[in-house]
Amino acid sequence: MGTNGRTVQRTSHPHIVKIEGVCGGEAVIEGTRIAVWHIVGYYYKVGMSVEEILADWDALTPAQVFDALAYYHDHREEIEQALWENSYEYWREHFAHAVP
Repeated sequence: MGTNGRTVQRTSHPHIVKIEGVCGGEAVIEGTRIAVWHIVGYYYKVGMSVEEILADWDALTPAQVFDALAYYHDHREEIEQALWENSYEYWREHFAHAVP
């Protein structure tokens, strides 16, 4: 058990965990609700440097950001799937028909 009675799954990356009920159980930076896919999709893939990411997320440390990027490179398929499932295109494909 971990945070607020939720199960915390440690990963091989020291700053990355998966917590039941937080961000859908996706990989997050420990101590935050910041998903690895979020850092990758909205910052890294648009060409931002670690320094630029840190300027937007001043509560993060360089080690946390580098570890999130390392996790992505070690688990690319998992993070790419999470990016897809959190995209506007996925929402349109799966849920837009339910909106009146």
